[in-house]
Amino acid sequence: MKEETVDVTRLAALIRNVPDFPVPGILFRDITPLLRDAVAFRQAMDLLAARWKDVPVDLVAGVESRGFIVGAPVAERLGVGFVPVRKPGKLPWTKERQEYQLEYGTAAVEMHADAVEPGQRVLVVDDLLATGGTADAVRTLVERDGGRVVGFCFLIELLPLRGRERLAGYPVFSLIKFD
Repeated sequence: MKEETVDVTRLAALIRNVPDFPVPGILFRDITPLLRDAVAFRQAMDLLAARWKDVPVDLVAGVESRGFIVGAPVAERLGVGFVPVRKPGKLPWTKERQEYQLEYGTAAVEMHADAVEPGQRVLVVDDLLATGGTADAVRTLVERDGGRVVGFCFLIELLPLRGRERLAGYPVFSLIKFD
């Protein structure tokens, strides 16, 4: 079987810009056109997972909601479990909460208290790295439970917002970068 060459520029072209969403002044990067394209979606998930294939990972933590769409296929390709990290009030059992700053306000994420066991190696996956606040909040939850974050994985990175700096000291991979 011939190995397929992936054009990341083509994948990036499938990201739709939505001005002034969710608030005025924000340029939202909509991944739904990429998701709708079965070939592009598969290629993107394959590339994200391939970056971590040689890194020992026990769990993927995906952040609601688009992080579920990206994180679950990455977990499946790596052969590891998936941990949903959700917005407050969405998890049905005992949970832990971490608040953080957004580029346009404040928010919080929650994770089941038994989702990560001490010593487990966790890859944090989301669709987009902006300021790094959400990813850093997930890191705090994982480490509070004794887990070890082995890296951060994003479909998209918004370079001007410098979120990578907030995650200094950890490996960070993003497939599509926007200036």
